[in-house]
Amino acid sequence: MTDLRTFIAGLPKVELHVHHVGSALPRIVAELAARHEGRSRVPADPQQLADYFVFRDFAHFIELYLSVVDLIRDQEDVWILTHEVARELARQQVRYAELTVTPFSHVRRGIPAPAFCEAIEDARRRAAADFGVELRWCFDIPGEAGLEAAEETLRISLDERPDGLISFGLGGPEIGVPRPQFKPYFDQARAAGLRSVPHAGETTGPQTVWDALRELGAERIGHGISAAQDPELLKYLAERQIPMEVCPTSNVRTRAVPAIEEHPLPHLVEAGLLVTINSDDPPMFGTTLDDEYAVAARLLDAGPEQVAQLARNAVAASFLDETGKRRILDEIDAYLSAALA
Repeated sequence: MTDLRTFIAGLPKVELHVHHVGSALPRIVAELAARHEGRSRVPADPQQLADYFVFRDFAHFIELYLSVVDLIRDQEDVWILTHEVARELARQQVRYAELTVTPFSHVRRGIPAPAFCEAIEDARRRAAADFGVELRWCFDIPGEAGLEAAEETLRISLDERPDGLISFGLGGPEIGVPRPQFKPYFDQARAAGLRSVPHAGETTGPQTVWDALRELGAERIGHGISAAQDPELLKYLAERQIPMEVCPTSNVRTRAVPAIEEHPLPHLVEAGLLVTINSDDPPMFGTTLDDEYAVAARLLDAGPEQVAQLARNAVAASFLDETGKRRILDEIDAYLSAALA
């Protein structure tokens, strides 16, 4: 695995399921906590954050996640977070990433929508220049906040329409948050040219994935691991090659899967699904995208060729233009050839 870890570390990658705030490194979270000391329960010591980010269940994860969201108070906080996320992605040889961003959570905490979008866009441009990583945005509805959040997320998406915005999503808890109620908002977002990428089938059963496909027009499925329980759904996803954004460590840390050995990733791959590997909220889960590739390789008993294919899957599933896809695919192929020579 040491040699494979070295291979993974240098492999050009694409990241499709990673949350903006959830990507904040402990150093950045601690700096933000120190800036707002006395107004947050988040530890201002990076060493204490590992203990802080121990989740009892998915609901507890959401609670702690929102406590980090509370640290983002102004444009400068937004810019620092975004630029540092890009720095970490570039360190892992990520060439292109679609970050899930939740503007509603920041706007209702006092950052005007135009200022928020200006900050992420400026950081996106600087990241491309400074680190060579291209960022795009998925503006997602925080499902726990209901239809008010859906309305506001759609309004921000259509009124502000930052250059990097390419897709519309739905995150947060699935239990008690049925997908069909969000159909009108996804319909409008899709009519405006945004792609549909809701979370589904992480902590609920296959029906949530069916609802995301049929009601929300999902073009990719965030998580979707419960599809493994439904042979008809597996066949549907495989025949249409609808990409799955799989995040193995996240599923264990939020207790969606009891143990990594029980993760359904091998079953999804064996069923012929277009599976991509992603990190979700990496510092909060004590992981990185490199780590997730290593976990996937272990679960699949994969060597460099199959690991490189997982990287190709992410490129194919991305909303990058064909020229950009070809550039990264060529880079992956050249890297694999050199590694096997």
